[in-house]
Amino acid sequence: MKNTFGNSISVTVFGESHGAAIGAVIDGLAAGIPVSDDRIKSELLRRRPSSAIDTPRREADNFQIISGVFNGKTTGTPITIIIPNENTKSGDYTYGIARPSHADYAGFCKYHGFEDYRGGGHFSGRITAAIVAAGGILLPALENLGIKIGTHILKCADLADDGFDNYEKDIDALRSAEFPTISKICGEKIIEKISETAKEGDSIGGITQTAIFGIPKGVGEPFFDSVEGMLSHALFAIGGIKGVEFGKGFGFADCVGSECNDAFRIKDGNIVTATNNNGGINGGITNGMPILLNCAVKPTPSISKAQKTVDFIKSENTEISVKGRHDPAIIRRICPVIDSICAIVTADLLAGRFGTDIFLKGEK
Repeated sequence: MKNTFGNSISVTVFGESHGAAIGAVIDGLAAGIPVSDDRIKSELLRRRPSSAIDTPRREADNFQIISGVFNGKTTGTPITIIIPNENTKSGDYTYGIARPSHADYAGFCKYHGFEDYRGGGHFSGRITAAIVAAGGILLPALENLGIKIGTHILKCADLADDGFDNYEKDIDALRSAEFPTISKICGEKIIEKISETAKEGDSIGGITQTAIFGIPKGVGEPFFDSVEGMLSHALFAIGGIKGVEFGKGFGFADCVGSECNDAFRIKDGNIVTATNNNGGINGGITNGMPILLNCAVKPTPSISKAQKTVDFIKSENTEISVKGRHDPAIIRRICPVIDSICAIVTADLLAGRFGTDIFLKGEK
């Protein structure tokens, strides 16, 4: 398995859904960066199930930092965060029955039956709690540099949220919002839609939109470590994400160059673009505009409706109605995960460009 991402700053995740604990190791951060337990708790709270449209599995996420932080500051050595699993029901999972659109069968093919299958094991969305805990350290480190990251639900079924307008204001509002939409009215409609879908024993997906605001110009290492490449690489580690586009993305197919090129202009002494169809990136390098990206999020594959599948141990066809505790939509809870993934990538790209001491800017 390859569980580490990053070059100058790396994050390693470990654990299984129903194992003793999950966690993350952050390596490469300079010494002296502030670490706030309250901020980590806040980020984990944004991801945690909290309403009728979330999974009934309620984990306290009582994390512990066991290395790399002393007196509220990083020490420069690897930071290890552990989050115990305290609310598991392993009896809900039957080995050998492949849940459609899950990694049960693919994992069996790769690990020859030695994988921990309970609750999806290492492939479970539970592992994203560790990513969010790491984000609780890296997001404020980036904010200290004037870089803010925010994600909202852009679309769910036929319901569409407003796009980013005032990036900084919208990102700040999303951080404290009970539901991650820019329009409160749209958010209420999406909640209702998810509830209706859940009553039918089904699930629903959607599209998220993320903005990375304030990132400096000239960041990115083309060809293969381009900004788009690094972000996409990390984002696709989240099992529910099946598509990533930047700026206008696939919409470029519907226009001509004169319609979608971003014209350069001088504004208040700075070079900017009149539009941001390329999502703040040219040639794999940041151009100073906000990075804008969308993620396609699939419906939660665990549904109670009967589905055709196979028993790959007995090698026979069968049916399954997935038991256990699952979200009818992961679109709300995936937003803070995307924020944290983007923070990991952004921090690594900045450290590669300017060195890790860039995060000590403004610190004493």
